[in-house]
Amino acid sequence: MFLSPLTTGAPRPRRLAGGLALLGALLTLTSGIAFAQEVAPLTPDKGDTAWMMISTALVLMMAVPGLGLFYGGMVRSKNVVSVCMQIFTTFCLMSLLWCVYGYSLAFTGGNAFLGGFDRLFLTGVTTASNVATWSKGVVIPEFAYLAFQCTFAAITPCLIVGAFAERMKFSAVLLFMVLWFTFSYLPIAHMVWFWAGPDAYTDAEAGAAATATAGFLFQKGALDFAGGTVVHINAGIAGLVGALMLGKRVGFGTTPMAPHDVPMVMMGTALLWVGWFGFNVGSNLEATGLAAMVFVNTFVATAAAACAWSFAEWVLRGIPTMVGGASGAIAGLVAITPACGYVGPMGSIVIGLVAGLVCLWAVTGLKRRLGYDDSLDVFGVHGVGGIVGALLTGVFADPALGGQSWYDYVANAAGEFSLVGQLTSQVWAVGTTVVWSAVVSFAAFKIVDLLVGLRVNEEQERAGLDTAQHGARAYAI
Repeated sequence: MFLSPLTTGAPRPRRLAGGLALLGALLTLTSGIAFAQEVAPLTPDKGDTAWMMISTALVLMMAVPGLGLFYGGMVRSKNVVSVCMQIFTTFCLMSLLWCVYGYSLAFTGGNAFLGGFDRLFLTGVTTASNVATWSKGVVIPEFAYLAFQCTFAAITPCLIVGAFAERMKFSAVLLFMVLWFTFSYLPIAHMVWFWAGPDAYTDAEAGAAATATAGFLFQKGALDFAGGTVVHINAGIAGLVGALMLGKRVGFGTTPMAPHDVPMVMMGTALLWVGWFGFNVGSNLEATGLAAMVFVNTFVATAAAACAWSFAEWVLRGIPTMVGGASGAIAGLVAITPACGYVGPMGSIVIGLVAGLVCLWAVTGLKRRLGYDDSLDVFGVHGVGGIVGALLTGVFADPALGGQSWYDYVANAAGEFSLVGQLTSQVWAVGTTVVWSAVVSFAAFKIVDLLVGLRVNEEQERAGLDTAQHGARAYAI
């Protein structure tokens, strides 16, 4: 995603302009000399604003219908409606919570781990309020920013649905999502992405003071352009915890549980890939050359991972499968997400190749060895793929390997890159996210189990959640 601050109250440039105007008036009264110098308020570029709204719609398409079709095709026919309903309702509910308190807790000043209540119920967000971007002196409308962030906050819990698909109560799903969104997504988003913005870095002293107000992992120097930690590792770990705590599906290991509609999986994958350009490229906040590079990186990493998974599957199993190719593409998209704004196209290809192979191993060898039932491989693809991408960001961001390094806003130039130093920062981000999400997820599942219970009964599970939980069938028989 991005590291963008919230501009609270009246935009800073307008306050500056007002101060200069008052100073000019005072000097005119005392000396008779009129000073006409004024500083105009910053105005968002219409092209940047349009791109942000397009990107927001693309991310919306990723969840509804992209993720719904992808997960819907992967489950058995008796559970298609339940999975789609869980995703659709979760996305809607999280969108509302984002506007009530989520945006404020994630993207206002508070402490290093969580924001405050300055934007509770979107107080102070107006058509005139702006937020900073990656560039000094460049802003976008705050409404565009919060809408874009909303889609990230809403789709992330939806990813977790795949881990406990086909066995969890609908009421339990929604209650868990509220708890996890509040206590895992929002703090991690604040820790990774909240900072004072580029205009605060006027000199070394001001830069140090600005960094001290940023999120915990931002202060550690972690790089996460579009959500490898905040979205994918966060959701992947929650999925693993959920799969372990709910236990295996009835008949797991003895009853066939193959995807019921492979073309639906393909369509969902295609929509996710297209939508991911909004996810990654939109995270640049501006329509620039860097955004174009992110576009290419998202292209090639995905293609590389899909090829790596398919050809490895071909060698190991004797046939390449469409579900395997689709899973590889998602693995590549996940892995390039944190890296896309910091690495070059060749680095992106390597990240995709590694992610495709490692995630294939995770959903076959690792899953079989540990014996957990992660229904749709949320941990194996999102958790493991996110970890691979986050760590390799620390390698391929190196300018010597075609990367972009990090940007020093005090020097207004690319920062001096340290491979060991950046990898250390990435390990901090990965480790913190894993531990935080695991603890919150465990507590949230326990609370939900005590309040409403986690699983449907065996009879409902055998019949399918579509009829048991929602009174409908996906297909007429």
